[in-house]
Amino acid sequence: MIIDTHAHLNFKAYKEDLDDVIKRTLDNEIQVINVGSKYETSRQAVLLAEKYDGMYASVGLHPIYSGAEFVKVKTDPDEGEFLIKEQKFDYERYKELAKSPKVVAIGEIGLDYYYRPKTKGKLEAFKARQKEDFIRQLDLAKELDLPVIFHSRMAHNDMISILKQKKNIRGVIHCFTGNWQEAQEYLNMGFYLGINGIIFKLDISETIEKMPMDRILIETDCPYLTPPQEEGRNEPVFVKYVIEKIAEIRKTGYNEIERATYINAKKLFKL
Repeated sequence: MIIDTHAHLNFKAYKEDLDDVIKRTLDNEIQVINVGSKYETSRQAVLLAEKYDGMYASVGLHPIYSGAEFVKVKTDPDEGEFLIKEQKFDYERYKELAKSPKVVAIGEIGLDYYYRPKTKGKLEAFKARQKEDFIRQLDLAKELDLPVIFHSRMAHNDMISILKQKKNIRGVIHCFTGNWQEAQEYLNMGFYLGINGIIFKLDISETIEKMPMDRILIETDCPYLTPPQEEGRNEPVFVKYVIEKIAEIRKTGYNEIERATYINAKKLFKL
């Protein structure tokens, strides 16, 4: 059994053949956590989870929406929008959505400084807005006793600083792309690291080699980050290539990685 701990089957990319993709996924004994990026996609993730056995949901506001007042960013059409519009984090609205028994995490939430304002004043306000929403969502996770799916892009220092001030937060650093020193910071705080198809583009072999086996989670981030063995849109069944690559780097067997990551996901998300 495999658990893809970060997918977006709730995105527009699967509008035409969603049932087929889900059937293919479940037929291959793969369970999925579909992750929200804003209220609408979070709600869709919940609806999918409540409809299918083996599907779970995570709800949250992605940082690119928190800071959209300060930058003009176009998101991938696979998500369903072009120009990103700012969304306010509504604590009570997300809390109500998270009451579904199929919601297993808050996320993806965090900090993203990839697209950012050029002026100092706007940059400071941009970062402050993201941090404010991030901290409030951490508070929600703590209130509901749910783990967090973290998004951190070009923001590891600020992320680590905030997390060191928060207590009793558990979760996974989705799509980890940092160096071994940053990985150690997260691991020392008790977090897991999510590994996906980014390993075919960036060299994070040192982290994969050195990190404890009981802290690795696997994910696709589909429809994004398609492994090079396939073409076009990513989907959960392609997570096998991530397992193969991790096994190759750690010089161990496929089955060992599959079993360990399954146990890790079950433990963190209480599945």
